[in-house]
Amino acid sequence: MGKLNPARIEELASREGVDRVAVENFLFTLFDDTTQEEALANLELDTRSYRWSTATGRAIQQGIMMAGLPL
Repeated sequence: MGKLNPARIEELASREGVDRVAVENFLFTLFDDTTQEEALANLELDTRSYRWSTATGRAIQQGIMMAGLPL
C-alpha cells in the first residue's frame, strides 16, 4: 500500500485533535482492492455519521493519499 505503513498510521493518529481509534481503524482496514475514490467516499460518510473532527478527517484523508490506492 504505497507509503502507508504502521509507522505512518501511528504518526497520523498521534496528531493533536485526532481521534486515534478512528484513524487507526479506518486506515488499517484499507485493502488493495479498494479504490481511492471508494475510500474517500467512505471517509465522507463516516465523518458525517461519527461526527469526526476536521483534524481526524484530514489525517485519514492524508493516509488514503499515502496508501497509493488505484484511482
